[in-house]
Amino acid sequence: MAETLAAFIFCALLSGSAIFGVKLRGWLSEEHLSERTLEAIRLVTSLLVTFAALVLSLQLSSVKGTFDQAYRDRNADAAVLAQLDECLRSYGAEADPIRLDLRSYTAGVIASTWPLEPKPEGVSYPDTTAMAREGFDPSLGAVIARIGRAINGLAPADTLRANVAAECRATYQRVQQRRWAVIEDVHGPISPLFTSVMTFWLMLVFLSFGLQIPRRRLAAIVLAIGIVSISTVMFVITDLETHYGGLFGISSTSMRDALTGMAR
Repeated sequence: MAETLAAFIFCALLSGSAIFGVKLRGWLSEEHLSERTLEAIRLVTSLLVTFAALVLSLQLSSVKGTFDQAYRDRNADAAVLAQLDECLRSYGAEADPIRLDLRSYTAGVIASTWPLEPKPEGVSYPDTTAMAREGFDPSLGAVIARIGRAINGLAPADTLRANVAAECRATYQRVQQRRWAVIEDVHGPISPLFTSVMTFWLMLVFLSFGLQIPRRRLAAIVLAIGIVSISTVMFVITDLETHYGGLFGISSTSMRDALTGMAR
């Protein structure tokens, strides 16, 4: 929803700039609208358009790369959680309480990260009402820390279980690494200040377009197409920065698959 609103605001700003350019042209005297003056404006506009296209492409590439990394980190997080559950299952019945906590943690992650989807059933988990979709949460952190203490407290009675316990400890360390990778993915590459500067830059570009275009219906349609196209690019950039919402949000499938495997 926020990314759609941002796209509409961006479209309105560009449209207002273009309309102001058209109005400004009507207020100027003919001596300011000579062919030589318009040619100079076209040269400056071409320079601005070139730079804007370059920056937009780099911005989109950067955001897409960050989104892909967040997608891989989430899938890897789900995979290592499933591996830890399998390891604890191999240890035996003594690890069943730890496995229950692991299910609770996984269900809590699903419920907090994808609040608009159906909640996990058949397992209790911390209250996710006030939890953010991304970033660190103390209650989930307490659950995963309790799991780590319980794994470290395992007292195997034979060599086989000792080896399995060691494997579980190593897998838990990977769980922590993947968990923090997912938490750090919340920090996107695009700052609000950069987006504001880029928006101002594009407003100047469309203001210059408004100064140049003739007052014809076809010219207005072409200008409107340009505004919609650029606004769509900004919508995609904003949407990709929202990793777990919007049109391109990361799916909960991998985490739900991991939780289903834990319930066997």
